[in-house]
Amino acid sequence: MENNNRNTFRKAEHLCLKNDLDALFADGKSFVCFPFRITYRFVEKDGAPAKIVVIAQKKRFKRAYQRVELRRLMRESYRVNKHPLVQALMEKNLGMHIAFVYVDQKIEPYAFFDKKMKLAITKLNAI
Repeated sequence: MENNNRNTFRKAEHLCLKNDLDALFADGKSFVCFPFRITYRFVEKDGAPAKIVVIAQKKRFKRAYQRVELRRLMRESYRVNKHPLVQALMEKNLGMHIAFVYVDQKIEPYAFFDKKMKLAITKLNAI
């Protein structure tokens, strides 16, 4: 039995199947919570209640080390702040696929990511 208040980001929470990603971007709804564009889709619960993918576009950040840093910052801020969303999905017995796409032109400090991720998760919770 997993303790739901642990700050973990396990493999089961990663959204990586091509079919799931294609369906998310084809059928999902999206909104912007700057600096993220969030695309989400409700699905049958399979394993983790929320599966996510974080995206830093090559179009905006040409250097790989910048994209890697952005993905790490986004994953870390999600990992720390995910509990309200996961709890709400478990109560409703739903599953959700989520894509966080970074749309800003520059890399911000972690405190900025943390604040904006809390706001984004609050908006996702309200849906």
